[in-house]
Amino acid sequence: MSKLCVIGTGYVGLVTGTCFADLGNQVTCLDVDFNRIEKLKQNEMPIYEPGLEQIVSQNIKAGRLSFTTDYSEALADAEFAFIAVGTPSGSEGEADLQYVRQASESIADLVNHPIIVINKSTVPVGTGDWVSDIIRKRRAGKPLDFDVVSNPEFLREGSAINDFMKPDRVVLGCINRNAARMVAELYAPLDCPILITDLRTAEMIKYASNAYLATRISFINEVANVCEELGADVLEVARGMGLDKRIGPAFLEAGLGWGGSCFPKDVKALAHMAVLHGTQPQLLQAVMEINRNQRRRVVFKLRKVLGSLNDRPIGVLGISFKPDTDDIRESPAIEVIHLLQNEGAIVKAYDPQAMDNASKILQGVHLCHNPYEVAEGVDALVLATKWNEFKQLDMQRLYQLMHKPILVDGRNIWDPDRARDMGFTYFGVGRGVNTH
Repeated sequence: MSKLCVIGTGYVGLVTGTCFADLGNQVTCLDVDFNRIEKLKQNEMPIYEPGLEQIVSQNIKAGRLSFTTDYSEALADAEFAFIAVGTPSGSEGEADLQYVRQASESIADLVNHPIIVINKSTVPVGTGDWVSDIIRKRRAGKPLDFDVVSNPEFLREGSAINDFMKPDRVVLGCINRNAARMVAELYAPLDCPILITDLRTAEMIKYASNAYLATRISFINEVANVCEELGADVLEVARGMGLDKRIGPAFLEAGLGWGGSCFPKDVKALAHMAVLHGTQPQLLQAVMEINRNQRRRVVFKLRKVLGSLNDRPIGVLGISFKPDTDDIRESPAIEVIHLLQNEGAIVKAYDPQAMDNASKILQGVHLCHNPYEVAEGVDALVLATKWNEFKQLDMQRLYQLMHKPILVDGRNIWDPDRARDMGFTYFGVGRGVNTH
């Protein structure tokens, strides 16, 4: 059993700390947010993540998992300190590393025993060296025995527990291979491939992975837009592509594009790093522009059938950026709502989990209790998030409730032929000219 400190209790920190505790380690999770820590001590989750509440409760009861706001308490005798704090984007896409700096300085000020510092946050290439310099300079008068390891996370919101426990790979970057191997021992029970590299290569693997996945989504969305004009069905196109072993089916679902806390930030940051160092990230720029355009196309389709959207009641199903999470950061649904409001539309919306978060940022939107309340009296209904509960709605009831039976299926979850047979005007994403 190892003793771990995890700094930060957001998605990455809380899942990482809890799962390491579940593997038998002694874990203290630290956050400077007092209210968040007090709620966690009472087993109240600050985020919605399937399975997380149960595993947190189990490990608190077992005495392996604790929460604190006290750095001294969290770092006392810790063999490993995971930095899992936020790194929000700046105006140009640069990562804001103020919280990483604060964590690094606290480690330098309070630790007097050998420790391995692990960057779990998504940070620019070169941050591992930067953290080492911060700690070394701050301890100039009293050297500290430490190493910095880059250990990028590959957790998907909505399936983060499974992603941690059954990873495709664990990536570790460090100058000192022995330190990396010590971190590798923490992951040994997971029986997965472990790749050990230098610091900068590990940091780049994270950005390159997310940028490539975002590129696949933008690619199939561009293909979908061509399909709409040429009469092809992008679902069958994607299936035909995915059966090719060189391509595979993952991340080839046409829709409203990617959002969340990772893809937008990471693609923008990689493009910023590229420009900063004299290269031209033309593909990344196109990937981002295609993604933005997918939201705009919702408005284009509604304008085509309704004309002006001013004072038109429009319903939106889904607010979170993806199903099985309450996270609305960079959500396609939020952007669609803002675009509709800019056109003068009166917007109603519903989400199974994100209503509390939505109420904090959405102004002038009527937040409803269920999908049918959203549908009542609207001139169009936009499906923005692929929640399972939206797949089996009573379509006849929707038809009767709506003022104008216009559907914009932004995630291609409904059957176009069935919808049209019922009398709906149906717009999918890349479903061919027959849907116009």
